[in-house]
Amino acid sequence: MAATYHWNSFSDGAALASALAGKVAGLLARAVSERGEALFAVSGGTTPALFFATLSEADIAWDKVTVTLVDERFVPPSSPRSNAALVSAKLLQNGASKAGFLPLFRSGETIDEAADDGDGTMRALPLPFDVLMLGMGADGHTASLFPDADGLETLLDPASARIVMPVHAKSAGEPRLTLTLAEIVRARFVGLQIEGVAKRRVFEGAMSESDRKPIRAVAEALPHPIEVFWAP
Repeated sequence: MAATYHWNSFSDGAALASALAGKVAGLLARAVSERGEALFAVSGGTTPALFFATLSEADIAWDKVTVTLVDERFVPPSSPRSNAALVSAKLLQNGASKAGFLPLFRSGETIDEAADDGDGTMRALPLPFDVLMLGMGADGHTASLFPDADGLETLLDPASARIVMPVHAKSAGEPRLTLTLAEIVRARFVGLQIEGVAKRRVFEGAMSESDRKPIRAVAEALPHPIEVFWAP
């Protein structure tokens, strides 16, 4: 299958954050206007911090927006590795503090219990997501779809009935929770934010090589080109 993408290049991270925030704010505002609410799934890591902070100041009806995570490390929000903590600190501020937030980590539950509960919570939403933002690792993983994940074929199954699944992969460090490829590619808009020359090489290599890295599997399964936002 062909993996298609649309490349959006910017001079630096600040220009990328500004343009991406404008794009996402417009999409969320349109969803609220058309359907009365908007669903927004975000990824963690260090890359989206400036984008989150910029987006938090957008003048949209944040009280009509529900934010959740594409994936999460199975750690409490007190951990510096928590994606929920990053979202709370950088995105759910200013006007965006009025948005609803659905975390994936649940205290007192095993990772399998949290995955089952997360799956049920997502099913109660008016899916698909209006905007879903991905990141990408140096190994070509996106969300928590790692190349060495146990049961990767199931995680990448475009016909999977699951929305949220647990992930166990040596390269991931701790266990994780993630949206499956099947749900990711249903989103009305899927964006990928990457920065640096090394990440660009990884992405372009994944798009051209026969090695079907997870980011390529997502791009292949999408019904429309993935929107890539890149700065050096």
